[in-house]
Amino acid sequence: MPVRPTAPLILAATLAATAGLTSCGGGSGSDPDTVKVVYNRSTDNKIRFKDNHLAEVKKQFEKANPGKKVKLVPIQAQDNDYATKVQQMMRSPKTAPDLVYEDTFRINSDIKAGYLRPLDDYLAKWKTWDQFVDTAKAAAKAEDGKTYGVPDGTDTRGLWFNKKIFAKAGLPADWSPKNWDDILKAARTIKQKVPGVTPLNTYTGKAPGETSVMQSFEMLLYGTGEAGGNPLYDPGAKKWVTGGKGFQDALSFLRTVYSEKLGPDISDALDPNVGTTVFSEWLPEGKLAIALDGSWLGQNWLKTGGKPWPEWSKTLGQAPMPTQNGQAPGKVSMSGGWTWAITAKSKNPDLAWKFIQQLQTKDNAVTWDIVDAQIAVRKDVAQDPKYTSSMPGITFFTGLVKYTHYRPTTPVYPQVSTAIGEAMEAATTGDASPEKAAKSYDDQLTSIADGATVAASGQG
Repeated sequence: MPVRPTAPLILAATLAATAGLTSCGGGSGSDPDTVKVVYNRSTDNKIRFKDNHLAEVKKQFEKANPGKKVKLVPIQAQDNDYATKVQQMMRSPKTAPDLVYEDTFRINSDIKAGYLRPLDDYLAKWKTWDQFVDTAKAAAKAEDGKTYGVPDGTDTRGLWFNKKIFAKAGLPADWSPKNWDDILKAARTIKQKVPGVTPLNTYTGKAPGETSVMQSFEMLLYGTGEAGGNPLYDPGAKKWVTGGKGFQDALSFLRTVYSEKLGPDISDALDPNVGTTVFSEWLPEGKLAIALDGSWLGQNWLKTGGKPWPEWSKTLGQAPMPTQNGQAPGKVSMSGGWTWAITAKSKNPDLAWKFIQQLQTKDNAVTWDIVDAQIAVRKDVAQDPKYTSSMPGITFFTGLVKYTHYRPTTPVYPQVSTAIGEAMEAATTGDASPEKAAKSYDDQLTSIADGATVAASGQG
């Protein structure tokens, strides 16, 4: 999950990345027979399914293309640091890889910076592109109408809860909250009846980056107001929406969780690695009752995962995140995803495209969605029996796609996300009221969006 360390740590990471990139041999250079592929490696050293899968695809590719080579370059870092390092690499022809793994929420800012190459000429001749669902295609499309990445999966989000802790608290095993108050009521009951357990985790603050902003705040914000409206960005007017009632209500929910000590200690909540702690310690060790989190958590607890936990499918239940007051459609989810993108300064774009095609054979696409616990973005993969039976909960999380939302695909979104993280942290710690934190967000938003903002409608 994305993180944003303090400024000194960013500087240190930048210097280390520069040194590391110099030592690893730069870009693909003048070798026309090697495709250099950069991707993010988990910070948990026990998790290597991505490495293993890519190594297998590399073997397939080199066997199918005699004389051609694939150089895999993993970057082990949290997502914000990974993005910083990749952007440094893409700036220069000497260090630019051919192919990069790109988070959809960053792809438009990298397109605007001139780091990526449009893929439309390749896609027009690729029959497999017809299998991709429209929402996934849109996530990799820029404001210029061109497509810059091939998505390999998506995700959804909901509430995970520990049925054993719920039983101790007298709460039902088929818990399904209808509104925010139901969630807070359950958390308060657990605090009272099961001492020593953290009732509820909702990510917050600047350090966890998009883990906080998308997985917590936007899960709340998109559940305010009326169905169909976008509370962050008005695509028709091409303007950002200021922090109105829904925005303030989302901050108030976080303030309630942390002021009533229904969540983890604030110092733990503001740890950039809190996402890892949730799946590797708090949930499997029975220290956390409810987690607002993603569809991929189960992969960590499989035999091949970083924290094998055989009992997880029986111990944990899942429930949809409800809208604020239970208003239609009643449920809410956020979706993201990653794409494979060819860099603008790639020396071997045609070879990079061939590797994307190898990654996206039907068998490889099915395998990838299974090992990385992705929600399928291809119609043929979504119908494959190996996918539909791959993991407990996969049907539940796939069913949330109909309620899901995607983040605004504009180049300044990463800056907006940072401003939201700061507002969350101020409200969570009590440094500012939700109203003042929202006002501070508005001030930043006006600057970020160069005045292209519109007042929020009555949300909530």
